[in-house]
Amino acid sequence: MLVLLGILIVVAGFVARINPLVVILVAAIATGVLAAVGPGVDAQGLLTAGIDTIARFGQAFNDNRYFHITWLVLPVIGLLERAGLQERARDLVTKVKAATAGRLMLIYLLVRQATSALGLTSLGGHPQMVRPLIAPMAEGAAETQHGALTDKARFRIRGMAAGTDNVGLFFGEDIFIAIGSIVLIVGFLEQAGIRVEALHVSLWAIPTAIVAFIVHGARLLMFDGQVKKDMAVPDAADEAEAETGMGR
Repeated sequence: MLVLLGILIVVAGFVARINPLVVILVAAIATGVLAAVGPGVDAQGLLTAGIDTIARFGQAFNDNRYFHITWLVLPVIGLLERAGLQERARDLVTKVKAATAGRLMLIYLLVRQATSALGLTSLGGHPQMVRPLIAPMAEGAAETQHGALTDKARFRIRGMAAGTDNVGLFFGEDIFIAIGSIVLIVGFLEQAGIRVEALHVSLWAIPTAIVAFIVHGARLLMFDGQVKKDMAVPDAADEAEAETGMGR
């Protein structure tokens, strides 16, 4: 029963608002050490159990090291942003006169949905694509068209960029037969007594993906008009500064 103290450590750590990673690590080590507690176990035995628990962490990390390589993408993106990736992306799109926020995101929707349908779901995403590239490029296109953006227009563009990535991934990945969602659907239907082939589910996801592209694509084509309306609404800070100037 002593191993259940690990749960108590997790609860206490979350209540105290300690870093969750530290809490989970301490709870895991404590559980591993307490699992060795028994008749005749002395301090040396507890020390050996602790070392063995930490060694198992290292072994698990080493056995799955290829999986953890994906996490290296995050610091790489951080370094690129620090070096001016967003600024370069914004400057690049401003040179294309025909580019608008809606048109640019429409192209990204097509690419995101097509690559997801091929199983390449990691080619896009909020941290690695939307934040450093798509959103700044869409903002740059809108600035070229409308001038300096208001906060409302800027946040609307960022939200639509994130939503476009979600739509492209959600309706594109179901076309790829070897995806977790297809397996889930087939398994759920089988439990309900309905036997379907994974290939059939994948094929029937194509019409849904087409409709999703048409509907969201139409929203993106009309999105530039919404940005223009948002540009007509001044920021709260600008209004306060204008009122202060009038008062003077």
